[in-house]
Amino acid sequence: MLSVTLHSALEKIFLGRRIMAPPLSSMSCLGGEEFALQAVIHQDGWGTAPLHIAVESPLEGLRVFQVGQVPCALTAYPGQSDSNYLTTQPGLFPDPLLPVQEGVVEASAFLPTVLWINGWIPKGFPPGEYPIVVRVSSSSGQGEARFTLRVVGRDLPDQKLIYTQWFHGDCLADYYQVPVYSEEHWNLWEKFLTAAAEEGVNMVLTPILTPPLDTQVGKERPCVQLLDVEREGNRYRFGFSRLERFLRMARRCGIERFEMAHLFTQWGAAATPAVYAVEQGERKRIFGWDVPASSPEYRAFLSQLLPALTGFLREQGLEGKAVFHISDEPEAAHLESYRQAKELVKPFLNGFPLYDALSDPAYYDSGLVEHPVAATNHIDPFLERQVPGLWAYYCCGQGVDVGNRFLAMPSARNRIVGWQLYKFQIAGFLHWGYNFWNSGLSRQRLNPWQVTDGNGAFPGGDPFSVYPGPEGPVQSLRMKVFHHGLQDLRALELAQALTGRDVGPEVLPGYGEMTFAQYPQGAEELLAARERLNALVESASC
Repeated sequence: MLSVTLHSALEKIFLGRRIMAPPLSSMSCLGGEEFALQAVIHQDGWGTAPLHIAVESPLEGLRVFQVGQVPCALTAYPGQSDSNYLTTQPGLFPDPLLPVQEGVVEASAFLPTVLWINGWIPKGFPPGEYPIVVRVSSSSGQGEARFTLRVVGRDLPDQKLIYTQWFHGDCLADYYQVPVYSEEHWNLWEKFLTAAAEEGVNMVLTPILTPPLDTQVGKERPCVQLLDVEREGNRYRFGFSRLERFLRMARRCGIERFEMAHLFTQWGAAATPAVYAVEQGERKRIFGWDVPASSPEYRAFLSQLLPALTGFLREQGLEGKAVFHISDEPEAAHLESYRQAKELVKPFLNGFPLYDALSDPAYYDSGLVEHPVAATNHIDPFLERQVPGLWAYYCCGQGVDVGNRFLAMPSARNRIVGWQLYKFQIAGFLHWGYNFWNSGLSRQRLNPWQVTDGNGAFPGGDPFSVYPGPEGPVQSLRMKVFHHGLQDLRALELAQALTGRDVGPEVLPGYGEMTFAQYPQGAEELLAARERLNALVESASC
């Protein structure tokens, strides 16, 4: 005997737990939108056997994935969780989306098989109801489930939100064991950037110098410096050929915006990043942890680098599309060192804004950071100040009350962020870990299929949103769900353009009282809100 039931993409389906939400039979979407549903298959029998899957629909391009399970030891920091977690116990969690090859998976009769069915509706697609039939067969029998997708005759607008997830080029080279900037490395980078762009990422961290992020003091990560540097005494020459290739590649992938890697070390700009240069025919490190940020030598270096770099970026048409960073997540104790670093670089960055992730509004109040990227659990003071063009971010420290994408959090807590970004008119969103496959402070290289929490340094799912497959990226359920939240944001923007008003209070109960820390938590509530939003868009279009 074999059974098939269909469920929303907001369900996290664990192997050993009963599914609490009712099956899903229909949903709606707009043109230019990705949609997804899950199929859960139970079968009788003994051991494993091939499971044959067929998805039939007049809709083209439907893709089928098996939802894989990955281990997570640290689900949340001790004392830094809340009641809105699926569990805080270690275990296996559904996340990687494994492509189903030739419609067959090897399935166990003892465990449910979970499929992720993904589709995309092109812009201008004819409105109407389109059936999707999932048919499954094995030695245990046959089963099917039917679904109706209703396409609304309106297209999502283009994404306005700037969205970046920090890309770690050294982790690509480390995992796949290829030399940095070999042709193999470039090919991998392009595959992973393309996958990121498909999920709404439109800005990439650009390693003009090796990003001084998550690195143990006194150590360094593999050099991924794009710039060629030559030094003769106190004079420098710079080569931009690799950077030009990087920009060309990123644009080809769909990335149009670029953030230059930080010019000083993380958490306060105390030291210089690792910089390599050729001097008297020998390539060697000339800056790093051993060189204070305020050193005259580094000042001389930046005073020559930045005019050359900004001139090159202008030639590339990137004024207004490129930003710079000083130091990631400075705290109150770092105000003076940050101030010194900014005074050094600001005169050379005319036309190129400075953005940094932080929690302390003193950096904004003092004028040190005109463009703050505020942590979502510390964003209220920035909202009160009505910071123009405010960005937001979350990482490992945002595990209480606010939305995030930890493995142990429900998917609704991930998707709701799109509604919050809309309500508070957030201009950009940053997440640090697209593919950080290292332990904390990069002390060790890790296999992300086996270790999802940075070896106990971060809540599981925080360090990365994509897995390294044999040929390239394997997308995560978490990345997909966040992208669906970005589509909600665009649908809300469309509704506002059509009606001239914020329709959030009309479609989402509790919208008026919603903050980044207080919001509707139920998956069914969020799905129903999106259906009401689509209906409103449809009626406003008539």
